[in-house]
Amino acid sequence: MVEIKLTNTRTRTREPFVPLDPQDVRMYLCGPTVYDRAHLGNARPVVVFDVLYRLLRHEYGAENVTYVRNFTDVDDKINAAALARQQAGDPRSLEELIRDRTAETIGWYHADMDALGALRPSIRGVVSDAAEPRATDYIPQMIAMIAELIAKGHAYAAEGHVLFDVRSFPAYGRLSGRSVDDMIAGARVEVAPFKRDPMDFVLWKPSSAAEPGWDSPWGRGRPGWHIECSAMSAALLGDSFDIHAGGIDLQFPHHENEIAQSCCAHPQAEFAKVWLHNEMLQVEGKKMSKSLGNFFTVRDLLDQGIPGEVIRYVFLMTHYRKPMDWTAEKVREAKGHLARWHAVVGMLADGGTADAEMIELLCDDLNTPAALARLHKLSNELTANQTISERQQADFIASARLLGLLQTDTSAWDDPIARAPELTAAVERLLKVWATLRKQKDFVRADALKSDVETFGVRFRATPSGTAADFLRPADASSWGQDNIAGLKAIETRYNA
Repeated sequence: MVEIKLTNTRTRTREPFVPLDPQDVRMYLCGPTVYDRAHLGNARPVVVFDVLYRLLRHEYGAENVTYVRNFTDVDDKINAAALARQQAGDPRSLEELIRDRTAETIGWYHADMDALGALRPSIRGVVSDAAEPRATDYIPQMIAMIAELIAKGHAYAAEGHVLFDVRSFPAYGRLSGRSVDDMIAGARVEVAPFKRDPMDFVLWKPSSAAEPGWDSPWGRGRPGWHIECSAMSAALLGDSFDIHAGGIDLQFPHHENEIAQSCCAHPQAEFAKVWLHNEMLQVEGKKMSKSLGNFFTVRDLLDQGIPGEVIRYVFLMTHYRKPMDWTAEKVREAKGHLARWHAVVGMLADGGTADAEMIELLCDDLNTPAALARLHKLSNELTANQTISERQQADFIASARLLGLLQTDTSAWDDPIARAPELTAAVERLLKVWATLRKQKDFVRADALKSDVETFGVRFRATPSGTAADFLRPADASSWGQDNIAGLKAIETRYNA
C-alpha cells in the first residue's frame, strides 16, 4: 500500500493519511442545495473528490470505504420556487411542491454528475440512497443535536430561534485562521436584536404558514443550514470520521460552524480528522457570473456537445488546491488527448493493473496534473510499439479509470485524426514552417501557407505564447477523411517541411 499524503486545511500541513479504522474509511462531502442545475463551480469538488474516493477504494478496498454526500432540500430558494408554482395555480400543497421540485433537481444532478464520470456515493461499497441523505429526512437528529447544545450551554433559544453561542467555543475560527473579533470586523453578519453576539449563528428558525416547518421544543420551524451537515455526518459516519471535503467557499462560515456545533455536542470526539478544500473556478480568467455571460451549468456544456469526459479532464488539469480557469483552449486540448487515448486502446477492456508511478502521484495530495502527464507518457510508449497487447491496453485503461477517464465506449471517440498520428506530426512540422516565415517577416508565403492548410481543414493562429493549429472538422468527425490527409501531406512536400 502506498502512503497517501493530503494537505489538511485544519493544520495547514501535508500529512500522511492514517484512517481511524482502515476497515472503515469514512469521507463526507458537502453536497448541493437542490433548487436548480449544478454549475461548473458545483461540479469541481465532485470531480476532485471522486478521484480521492477512487484512490481510497483502490488502496483500502471498496467494501472498506464509506462516502457520504448530502442533499440540502430545505432552503429559502427552494421554498420560493415552490411557492411560485403554487401561486401560478398548482393545487398541490407547499410540502408536495417542495418535494417534487427537489426530486426533479436531484434527478438532474445525478444525470449531470454521472455524465462527468463521478461514482455514486456508497456505504462500505454499496451504492444506496442512504449515502446521499436528504436533510429533511434527518430533522429529528437535528432537533436532538440542538437540544444537546442548549443543555451544554452552547446554544440558546430566543424569539422562536435557537442560536449557537460562538463565544462558548474558544477554538472557533481555527479552521479559517481568524479570530472572532476579526470576523466581526471583516464580514457581513446578520444583525438581530435577539442575538447575544453578532457572530452567533442560527440552528433553528421559525416558519411562517407559507414555509415548510416541523414541530420542535422551540415551536414550528426549520433548521439552519449548518446544523444539517453536522447531524447527517454524525448519523451516518459517527461523531468522529476521517475526511470532510468541500469547496474553499464553504470553509467559512459553513465548515467553521460545523466544527463548532459538532465538537460542542460531542466533546469527546474529533469530528473530522482531515479537512480538504478545493480552490475556486474562473471562466476565461474572470469570475463566473450571469452578468458577464460566462455562467455555465454542466448541462449547458453537455448540450453544446462537450462530452462529460472532456469536462472532467479539464478539471483534472489543475491541482485541486489551485484556482482553476476554464477556457476554450483547455477544452480543445482535452478533446485531442482523449481522442488519441481512445484510439490507442481500441475496444475498452477490464482486468488491467493501474500504473504504480501514477498511483504514487495521486497519493501525493491528489496531484492530478502530474497523473495526466504520466498517462501521456504511457500513451506515447504504447503508440511507439509496433503491436499493442491486450494486457498493455487493459493496464492503460485501469490507470486512466483511476482518474475516472476512459469509461465510455470508445466508438464515441472514433476520430480519424486521432487514428492518424502521422497527420498530426505533419501539421506540427507545417506549423513550425509558418512560425519561421512569420519570424522572417515573409508574410506573403506565411499567408499563402495559412490559406493552403485551411483548404484542407487546418487553421493556423498566433497565440500569446507562439502559434497553434486547430482541426476544422465538421460535427461528424468521420467525414474528415483521406482527402484532407493527402492534401496536407502534399503541402508538406511543397514547403519541404
